Amino acid sequence: MPTPSILTALEAVIAERKANPPEKRSYVVRLLEGGVPAIGAKVIEEAAEVVEAADEPGSGGRAHLVCEVADLLFHTLVLLGHREVSLAEVEAELGRRFGIGGIEEKESRDKPGTP
Repeated sequence: MPTPSILTALEAVIAERKANPPEKRSYVVRLLEGGVPAIGAKVIEEAAEVVEAADEPGSGGRAHLVCEVADLLFHTLVLLGHREVSLAEVEAELGRRFGIGGIEEKESRDKPGTP
């Protein structure tokens, strides 16, 4: 049996913590209890830190960027878990868009009746 990716493993931990919060509240449980306002604030904070780290030069800046993107992905996974949206759904949407030019894809979403 193949080992799940770390993103899939994190998704499972988040779902488990949501369904069965441990007695000792974890960071994930605290975020989930705070809902979209708490999780969204962290996503916004981490997104800003990604942009800042991307502007840092050299190998130190590169390493910082990797860490900040990891934080952003983690908090995004918590937000998805809160809304019970799976990574598979996000992957399917990316698959739907694959091979379509970015401008064309954006225009298709701007039409009434499209997501």
